[in-house]
Amino acid sequence: MGAGGRMAVPPTSKKSESDSLKRVPHSKPPFTLSQIKKAIPPHCFQRSVLHSFSYVVYDLIIASLFYYAATNYFHYLPQPLTYLAWPIYGFVQGCVLTGVWVIAHECGHHAFSDYQWLDDIVGLILHSFLLVPYFSWKYSHGRHHSNTGSLERDEVFVPKKKSSIAWYSKYLNNPPGRVLTLAVTLTLGWPLYLAFNVSGRPYDRFACHYDPHGPIYSDRQRLQIYISDVGVLAVFYGLYRLAIAKGLTWVLCVYGGPLLVVNAFLVLITFLQHTHASLPHYDSSEWDWLRGALATVDRDYGILNKVFHNITDTHVAHHLFSTMPHYHAMEATKAIKPILGDYYQFDGTPFYKAMYREAKECIYVEPDEDGQSKGVFWYGNKL
Repeated sequence: MGAGGRMAVPPTSKKSESDSLKRVPHSKPPFTLSQIKKAIPPHCFQRSVLHSFSYVVYDLIIASLFYYAATNYFHYLPQPLTYLAWPIYGFVQGCVLTGVWVIAHECGHHAFSDYQWLDDIVGLILHSFLLVPYFSWKYSHGRHHSNTGSLERDEVFVPKKKSSIAWYSKYLNNPPGRVLTLAVTLTLGWPLYLAFNVSGRPYDRFACHYDPHGPIYSDRQRLQIYISDVGVLAVFYGLYRLAIAKGLTWVLCVYGGPLLVVNAFLVLITFLQHTHASLPHYDSSEWDWLRGALATVDRDYGILNKVFHNITDTHVAHHLFSTMPHYHAMEATKAIKPILGDYYQFDGTPFYKAMYREAKECIYVEPDEDGQSKGVFWYGNKL
């Protein structure tokens, strides 16, 4: 799904699974960020208010149509079919609202328009509607982009070294354990990360995205964290009033089900973008920004690539140029592939297969046994 005449450029070549699992180079690349940027047509960096808003309007129209159909016609279905119709609605509506989440994500990167104030207003409204503390996420996510691939400073899905994995990991290193781990991660991972910094970088004291005085934020950011909290609380209050008027079941079916899907997809998308057997992580002796930004992988979600505004299959370009609007990212990705060469990673494995494979293969990180690159860490799974 898209709007505004979006350009779609399929990958020029699909790697086999064995090729996609081949380690990417970890030495300093023979090109610079400036050289990569010169390969991209200049118009790809231009942000248009009308073009960006066309995606907001399009997504909200689609979401409204699904809402209208569900609330006006599902009660005509035979009783057994309603138990099937609501889960289908929840999944489809959740996919559309994930696209809305991605647009708010664009706002957080100042990729929506040339006006920071407009980006923040749109991002705050859209993310608050999805119970995301916009400014709180914006600042921690910005640090993720500044420190991608760093074992000490990255903000989310920071892999543990083999010596630091939990004692119970070996008991989960089996098919039932992996399914359980994935189920918990996809359903509870996002709220646990926001509330308790689960899977985030360690801080010297308790870190929470709702705490304006927590260690994640600086003094100049604290007022905006309060604003984020007010936005989330306002939506919670609206849901409370709806539950009184319509009933809790109505709210859970119309809003709760799609929200679970949104939360699951944003965790899954982030997990698969940064968790792959071919990708290195670096400690402070080896890390630099460019190699860290390249330590990510583009994925293929089929038709959902369009629904998610191609955040899934243009993530490498996004980490290199995060203020580029999503509607130019496919063209930019095609342009940078010849420059990046082996440093560009794409894995076309279906996401539902990839998430299980990565849960199996990517349990911890450690340096190679040859000891030649002690500051470069690779995923392993032998416990």
